[in-house]
Amino acid sequence: MARTVVIGGGAAGIAAARTLHDAGCDVLLVEASDRLGGRARSLSLASLFPREDGGPDWTPAFAGEHVDAGCGWLHSAQRNPWTSIAEATGFTVDRSDANWRTQWRDLGFPPEDQAASSEAYTNWNERALAAIEGPDRPLSDFITPNDLWRPKIDAISGYANGANLGQVSLHDWAAYEEASTDDNWTVKEGYGTLVTSHAAGLNIRLSTPVTRIDHSGRVLKLDTPAGTIDADHVIVCVPTTVVAKSQVVFHPPLPDKHAAAADLPLGLADKVFLNVDRPEWPTNAHLVGSPYSACTASHRLSPFGWPIVESFFGGDCAEMLEDGDAAQFAIDELVGLLGSDWRKRFTPLVATRWRHERYIGGSYSHARVGRAGQRTLLAASVDGRIHFAGEACHLFDFSTAHGAYETGVAAARAIIGESVTIA
Repeated sequence: MARTVVIGGGAAGIAAARTLHDAGCDVLLVEASDRLGGRARSLSLASLFPREDGGPDWTPAFAGEHVDAGCGWLHSAQRNPWTSIAEATGFTVDRSDANWRTQWRDLGFPPEDQAASSEAYTNWNERALAAIEGPDRPLSDFITPNDLWRPKIDAISGYANGANLGQVSLHDWAAYEEASTDDNWTVKEGYGTLVTSHAAGLNIRLSTPVTRIDHSGRVLKLDTPAGTIDADHVIVCVPTTVVAKSQVVFHPPLPDKHAAAADLPLGLADKVFLNVDRPEWPTNAHLVGSPYSACTASHRLSPFGWPIVESFFGGDCAEMLEDGDAAQFAIDELVGLLGSDWRKRFTPLVATRWRHERYIGGSYSHARVGRAGQRTLLAASVDGRIHFAGEACHLFDFSTAHGAYETGVAAARAIIGESVTIA
């Protein structure tokens, strides 16, 4: 029986290995790090709270609950395959509104400014979409001169694309924008928990980075620190940073793949989690730290009613804070809105640094201007034996865990021999 090795244990790799396994194929999933999930990573909420006097966790009430350090939203949830997987396997899907457009109590953001910024964003969006039949351009081209709301629109680009407006391709962005829907739901037990649970029963080797793929002979040879693995087919499900930086070497070389990966860099989005003493807001409220600055956080207040704040940074702001004190920045923003008495009520729990993750190096992909077509090139198989999957390989659901899932399934079915259309 032909053997397939799936390289990378994120959403795409798990989806590919699950599809092959369930079809009765001989499949091995290898992951470079010591955990599954990749950019889908849930953290135990109870483990984050400070311990008092060396005793047990702050409270046992959160046993089994998780927060997401990586992807946390079921975007386009009604057509997102992870939604049906969650519901079929006993996970709790919360359909509450994300409240991203709502400023709790209008703090620091008067209603008239909210209306003006919303109108500016809508006008920018319409100008950009109206230009998609023309040559590719950076999204910054569609900001009118001296637009007072450019910083806010740039902040939104940081959240959505992991990069500022000047770095993002119009054609690439528009493909996502036109396909996405506005239903954004969450998984109470954690999106990362859901993704890794889908790997149950698979043949997996952790801490096994593949450093070289020799495809010069009939049998593929995969070099790892533990020895060489033979395969008939390979599905490469690693972030574009890994391919672009030649952390996996191909022999003979595949320069087009390296170029495509380099043209689809990972932007950056990071999170800070804070414990808050006696929160006064309703469940899942929202605050933007400063609607007048491109460097600001989107603060999710008490998700699921928990006494925490999840502060989300993107783009240039996230890049700046990765080696700074992101937690202090988040607290300063919140205190600026809520008042000085709140400072003592916040306790930092954990902050992510995705740019520094060894086998990841970022958050989600965007196309450089003029390079949106590189997604097709990256996804193309080599000799019908080396296949590629991951969010960056999806033509319109890139940057998402469901886009990664669909490309993993497509690659697996190509090996099985089924015809596939991503829809």
